[in-house]
Amino acid sequence: MKIRRQRGVAVVTALLLTTLAVTIVASLFWQQQVQVRSMENQRLQLQTRWILRGALDLSRLILNQDLIDSPNFTQMNGVWATPLEETRLDDYVERERLQGENFNATLSGRMTDAQSRYNLGNLANNRQVNPDQVAVFQRLLSNLRLDEGLAQGVAELVMKSQSISTQQPAGSGPTSGTGSGVGVTDGTGGTGGSEPLALVRAEDLLAVSGFSPPAIDQLRDYVIVLPGRPTAINVNTAPAELLSALVPGLSLSEAQAMVNARKTAYYLNTGTFLGTAQMAGKKVVVPYDVRSDFFLAYSRVKLDRASLETQSLLHRPGQTAATSVEWIREY
Repeated sequence: MKIRRQRGVAVVTALLLTTLAVTIVASLFWQQQVQVRSMENQRLQLQTRWILRGALDLSRLILNQDLIDSPNFTQMNGVWATPLEETRLDDYVERERLQGENFNATLSGRMTDAQSRYNLGNLANNRQVNPDQVAVFQRLLSNLRLDEGLAQGVAELVMKSQSISTQQPAGSGPTSGTGSGVGVTDGTGGTGGSEPLALVRAEDLLAVSGFSPPAIDQLRDYVIVLPGRPTAINVNTAPAELLSALVPGLSLSEAQAMVNARKTAYYLNTGTFLGTAQMAGKKVVVPYDVRSDFFLAYSRVKLDRASLETQSLLHRPGQTAATSVEWIREY
């Protein structure tokens, strides 16, 4: 009887040890599988970033070629405005493939003119609120059926967050030369202390009393924050709402007529803009131009399980310097 009990205990012990050994081995294999998958994911993310760098290099090349083709104006029919539809890249990405594996690698993107939007940085310069620019922003808010009174609060926030620097106004006449700045801020705004942080994106307007998420969603495609000194609005690419805000007395319907007309006859210079029928008897008191130096590049990369969507700001200062990447934001 005692021997049978000992045999039973031995069998149970052996089963327990076997189960424990199997569990340990399975755990080790599972940990190894997790590590392998983690390394593979990191590799895919790294590859998507390299593809993004290639896409940005292509965007810079396109902008440089556009500058060569049309150095004095930027318009919506330029090659830079042609979107890149979803393009398969798997033939160009080095990767060990398994037989029968369906591996997807695609790239798509588009560019827009950043100076077709209102630069919130124009509202103040060297800690001085610009009343003419505030009036433009007020008219833009009105055209979008938002509260005009919000403009003053945004201007004061921009003014308080600015540091007194070497920034110079872009000009007080009807044009501002190339319409872009040469300085680049570090994005932190003021000089320290209790000063508010500088605006970086549209969502930062929530810091201004009266702004709500729906209002920002409505305003998002019409405003931007560009680095450096105040910039000009490009009348070749600005939407009707901004054109109407730019020109005092220009109705939204008149601005829309100008937008429709420039699809076939864009403005070669500021004189052709002023010579339109809608501009008769009207005067612009803030900087505007027919060319741009800042562009937004939108890219979407898909690589197997990994995907990356970005928005990048490109600065094309002119023929004397190459196009540079100011910032990249991932979504």
